[in-house]
Amino acid sequence: MLADQINDLLPQTQCTKCGFQGCQPYAEAIATDQADINRCPPGGNEGIVKLAQLLNRRPSALDESCGIHHSLQVALIDEKHCIGCTLCIQACPVDAIVGAAKRMHTVIADQCTGCDLCLIPCPVDCITMVDVTPARTWTSEDAKRARSRYQSRKNRVTQGPEALRFEQENATPPDPRPASPDKQTLIAQMLAKARARRAHT
Repeated sequence: MLADQINDLLPQTQCTKCGFQGCQPYAEAIATDQADINRCPPGGNEGIVKLAQLLNRRPSALDESCGIHHSLQVALIDEKHCIGCTLCIQACPVDAIVGAAKRMHTVIADQCTGCDLCLIPCPVDCITMVDVTPARTWTSEDAKRARSRYQSRKNRVTQGPEALRFEQENATPPDPRPASPDKQTLIAQMLAKARARRAHT
């Protein structure tokens, strides 16, 4: 299928900057003439040229309303301010963030695609994007690995609530404290503690 050929040329960061919910939906939109080929910042001009060659179209400049192309960045969590809310873990499309509820989280740098989807849900702004050193660009090999991790995560999530509950129970250490009667109350308490820690640093 044409959409699959297009998807093979996309960077597989699943960043959604193109306006679609991942690389495959964007590929399908291109294949059906519902999207232009210049809406992928991670792919940059090189990616646009490859798509243009495949589709026999004229290359166009990157649509910078979707973002700009830059060297590879990865997410970095300021662990001393992390409150263990797990929102970044849920947002990561390739399972590059590890941690457990109410426990410190960390990013597996060599698995991070630089999509920055973890930034917005973080309630304490303890995640930043940092340049990879030495500087380098995203490669086709990176894309293959990211695509595999994304598919693995997608398969795991679609296994259903029973599989997810088993995973959560085995990933989260037992907490001797009584469960909070209200999730919003718990989040408010964690935010208050995080602000208090920041005030003393």
